[in-house]
Amino acid sequence: MTAAAPAKPTAPQRLRAVLARPGLVVMPAVWDGISAKMTAAAGFETAFLSGSCVAASRLGGPDLDLLSFAEMFDSFQMVHGAAPDLLVLADGDHGYGNAMNVQRTVAAYGRAGAAAVLIEDKITPRALTAAGKPCLPRAEARMKIRAAVEAAKDSGILVLARTDCRPTQGIDEAVARIEMYVEEGADILFLDSPADDAEIQRAIAAAQGRPSFVVLSPGAPRATPSQKEAEAMGFKIGTFPTGMLSPAIAGIKLGLEALKAGESESKAALPPPELRTLLGYGDYDARAKPFIVG
Repeated sequence: MTAAAPAKPTAPQRLRAVLARPGLVVMPAVWDGISAKMTAAAGFETAFLSGSCVAASRLGGPDLDLLSFAEMFDSFQMVHGAAPDLLVLADGDHGYGNAMNVQRTVAAYGRAGAAAVLIEDKITPRALTAAGKPCLPRAEARMKIRAAVEAAKDSGILVLARTDCRPTQGIDEAVARIEMYVEEGADILFLDSPADDAEIQRAIAAAQGRPSFVVLSPGAPRATPSQKEAEAMGFKIGTFPTGMLSPAIAGIKLGLEALKAGESESKAALPPPELRTLLGYGDYDARAKPFIVG
């Protein structure tokens, strides 16, 4: 009898192996099939399905809690379908409701093949302003992460616990929440909106050796660390929500300006053969050949 082939590692298992290596994990932010496909083709093993990028691409607007779970999950399926080997950290936002909604969100992403999922402690629906993120009481936030960790057991999906309470409740409360999330079994920790390097160090220490996540796109009130600086600070994962989205939007602007100027395309456009190769026309023809009749 032929021995059974060893089971292929799951996405969460593969992500754990990536996180066990030395160095910063650079995690581009993706939002659809082409952004995921290009990220994988460029040699990146991991990507972040960013709520802000999905909001920009689907709604043409900011990330202000207007996206539904169904829209985010549909975006994940596009990303995963286009780049099935890419290890995706899915933005689960606030879990889209109470602790039971969190469980549904985490379980769905786990079954669908996500490597990790982010759950945060902000209140939803948020106040009708783009400023600040009021957060749940600590006990409710604990239950959300407890629910997420429990739901993650079936698939092994990693849970990234994020606190947004620093601007509204202070760094002491934010650090206490990170410590609490570690107690509850969160795999990755994320302090949003640190004021300075000292606060970053407190948050990383509170993670007790578990990986800390950081957003490295410009735009925050404090200077954005470089990749080398972030690694030296002790961060393990860096994501870049505007890293591809902003250049993509700039490219669309250039294309529209070229058309308005009477040209056929922008000077920044890819040559047609390169575009066709990138989109996979040749691959399609090769796969379709066995099924051609006659």
